[in-house]
Amino acid sequence: MLALVDVNNMYVSCERVFRPALIGRPVVVLSHNDGVCVARSNEAKELGVQMAQPWFQVRHLQRTAGLTALSANFELYGDMSNRMMTLAAAYAPRQEIYSIDECFLDFAGVRGPLAPRGRELRAQVLQWTGLPTSVGFATTKTLAKLANHVAKMAERKPGSYPRQLAQVCNFAELAPAQLEAVMQATDVGEVWGIGRKTSARLREGGIRTVLDVIRADPLALRQQFNVVLERTVRELRGEPCQAVDEVPEANQQIMCSRSFGEPVMSLASLTESVSGFAARVAHKLRAQRSVAGAVQVFLSTSPFRQQDRQHSPSATLPLKPPTADTRQLAAAATRALEAMFRSGYRYVKAGVVLVDLQPQGHAQVLDQPDLFGELTPQPAERRDRTRLMQAMDALNTRFGQGAVAVASGARPARRPAPAHAARQEQRSPRYTTRLDEVVRVGA
Repeated sequence: MLALVDVNNMYVSCERVFRPALIGRPVVVLSHNDGVCVARSNEAKELGVQMAQPWFQVRHLQRTAGLTALSANFELYGDMSNRMMTLAAAYAPRQEIYSIDECFLDFAGVRGPLAPRGRELRAQVLQWTGLPTSVGFATTKTLAKLANHVAKMAERKPGSYPRQLAQVCNFAELAPAQLEAVMQATDVGEVWGIGRKTSARLREGGIRTVLDVIRADPLALRQQFNVVLERTVRELRGEPCQAVDEVPEANQQIMCSRSFGEPVMSLASLTESVSGFAARVAHKLRAQRSVAGAVQVFLSTSPFRQQDRQHSPSATLPLKPPTADTRQLAAAATRALEAMFRSGYRYVKAGVVLVDLQPQGHAQVLDQPDLFGELTPQPAERRDRTRLMQAMDALNTRFGQGAVAVASGARPARRPAPAHAARQEQRSPRYTTRLDEVVRVGA
């Protein structure tokens, strides 16, 4: 038996923990540059605000409907997520963290009814972190995701599903007729792994509900669509096709990109940004114990500004030997940027991608001396800097991202933020990670 634990409206819920006045009010969280809505409270959804909808299209709701907009505070959300995941992990032998707000728990070998355990988990997370969660139990990952969806909908729209399924839903406890009714009431587009285009095609073929999918022929769907849909159908029928993975598979590539607050025309400003992106992907690379065989950098002007000259280049530099050293990755990214940059263009986006990733153990040993090692010392750029990178990661984890940075990506404290810095005009304090932003109580 598996469970999916999911924080309800994660970003908005994190904000409400420290600003209770937002509870019950329509709230949206905006993207990196306050450009689009990346999270919505239930009240904002009822106003018609769509996921990824541009902020300028719904800005008028501030005045007419009391909508509150906040800039994304990912440092706060990440720390709150870690606290929730730590609590959830204590309730089952195995845990797979699926995203910042979701985790799978494997209850294999755990005796007794699970719904009370789910309610206890939910109550503890709410009491200790302030975050509301929903829990869905089932025999496969796909069914657990679906049970979690039902738990949410039974809370928000009790007319759609039995009220007793709200917040914690265990499909195993439902009678066959009850489970069939739930599947009949759920749209096919709510199934994990069935996207918008696939669900539209399924509806055209007469498959409109989850029950319709379960009754469909898996092999026929595989021939018409793909093997992923066949696996989804089998999971909906209770046949496990995906195991809980306590150690998630390493990424095949790692990317960091940003859209700028305003167009950038300076190579120096772009260098600062690209170096910072390289530092971020390097940190993630080391976290999964990998090295990169190549680094790719891309730039982009805005295709929507027809009056601007267009230039959207990319370049990939091989790294020999592969490395996870921030300094070498930033240096390579900077060289690629310098080769691509063209004066006079208004760049609105840049990014760094690490490719050709491989485990650290497969990389060439950098500090192995040769027969004449004492006479021919290795170049500085080829020496093993693992301990240096570990110290850098430890300091950035403790004092905040960017506390220690390569010179090309560092901004002196006295220099004002660059023109392309992210707009975060409505960001709340980082209550849990910065002492100077901690909540103050009293006069």
